[in-house]
Amino acid sequence: MNGRRVPCNREELGSLFLFEKLDADQLDRLCREGRVEAFDPGPVYAETDPATCFYVLLEGELVLSRRVGADDVEVNRSSSRGVYSGAFQSYLGDRAPQTYNSSMRVTEPSRFFVLPADTFAAVVREWFPMAVHLLEGLFFGVRSTQQRIGQRERLLALGSLSAGLTHELNNPAAAAARATSSLRERVAGMRHKLGAIAAGPYRRATLETLIEIQERTAEQVSKAPALTPLETSDREDALTDWLDDHGITDGWQLAPNFVQAGLDIDWLDQVASAVGEETLEGAVRWLNYTVETELLMNEIEDSTARISHLVDAAKQYSQIDRAPSRFADVHELLDSTLMMLSGKFGNGIKVVKDYDRTLPEVPAYPGELNQVWTNLIDNAVSAMNDAGGEGTLTVRTALDRDLLLVEFRDTGPGIPADIRGRIFDPFFTTKPVGEGTGLGLDISWRIVVNKHHGQLEVQSEPGDTRFQVHLPLASTNSDPEPVPDPVPDPPQEPS
Repeated sequence: MNGRRVPCNREELGSLFLFEKLDADQLDRLCREGRVEAFDPGPVYAETDPATCFYVLLEGELVLSRRVGADDVEVNRSSSRGVYSGAFQSYLGDRAPQTYNSSMRVTEPSRFFVLPADTFAAVVREWFPMAVHLLEGLFFGVRSTQQRIGQRERLLALGSLSAGLTHELNNPAAAAARATSSLRERVAGMRHKLGAIAAGPYRRATLETLIEIQERTAEQVSKAPALTPLETSDREDALTDWLDDHGITDGWQLAPNFVQAGLDIDWLDQVASAVGEETLEGAVRWLNYTVETELLMNEIEDSTARISHLVDAAKQYSQIDRAPSRFADVHELLDSTLMMLSGKFGNGIKVVKDYDRTLPEVPAYPGELNQVWTNLIDNAVSAMNDAGGEGTLTVRTALDRDLLLVEFRDTGPGIPADIRGRIFDPFFTTKPVGEGTGLGLDISWRIVVNKHHGQLEVQSEPGDTRFQVHLPLASTNSDPEPVPDPVPDPPQEPS
């Protein structure tokens, strides 16, 4: 909005830290080409509007805010004379966005020195040419550096995830290979034993009964109940005693297989009643081959299912074959990220999922939200590893007002209060040299706030650090723009 014009005082301008080194002619030019305006409490300009003016506070109080979803979030409040805002990047011309990057309002009657953006750009280039070159180099140099380091950050994350995925895939693949090799041996043994049985003194009716018992045994393996270690030990002892009592040698080697398959003494009694004592051992060992082959096939099935699940998780994490923007279930995204990072947890870190499964899907860029989850989980795990490698990571989802909350809580040492306000700054990191770029949280903040119109906040004390992501449940009126490369805003107050 436009304020009331009031006289411009050269001495007043010269008393401000921005202009104290200017000579009388320069101050006269500012007063001649600029103006002083008085504003009543209320808005002065709005975020994303064309940046037409450079504002310097002479008297009063200003508040800067940014739009986050449906809310205006205050980012700065000051009553210090000389603080500035508005078109402070106009000297960059069309090489930088010339729109207001925040909204400004005043809370009390206030006066500003207002300079048109074109005039501000002209006097800065004319009066401070060397400074302009340095600022341009800083601005574009930082942006280029951050682009490269951002790419490196993503490549490092990809390499870490690939290593973890390879490790996770190797375990079930190796288990399937071992089980397949053992299965081949058991099938060969079963063929040999079947030949011995066929040549033995078995009557036709006995063989039919044995085959029937074999089929029921195979069905029983898939229904075996889960036992406690004590129950398992007791059953193995009981079956070993039964086998010893019936003259079957090395019964202690057979008993664990039967117990794992859910078979008991009643089953052995059925086998004994179907065959004579002279052929009992052969029948039991033949049925043991059946049990072993079924157990091995179950192991192969579990291993291949695990591999398939890991591949699905990798596909979900990378969002292959998915639209870049769609409604997504955050729980699917969280589960895929946790699985991809599971190799980093070790034995000392426990993961707790506290999900509210009734939450609706949200409009999102799933691949980029997965990047946020990766950065937050990785930081939490690193903090707990630095504190001894033990702790608990709790991932919680809930409805918080009209927003969806995703919270990552760790029991690490916490973030010191003196650096808590800087953790989202580009290049700020507490990790040793070579272990972090300082862009993970900055990129996460921009993905959540700029691209999803959400909020990313942190609360921390020793033993309880919580990063909270709030996402809107409804899509915004316009599609969000791509996340810009992280470029720090110029200062708005003197240091």
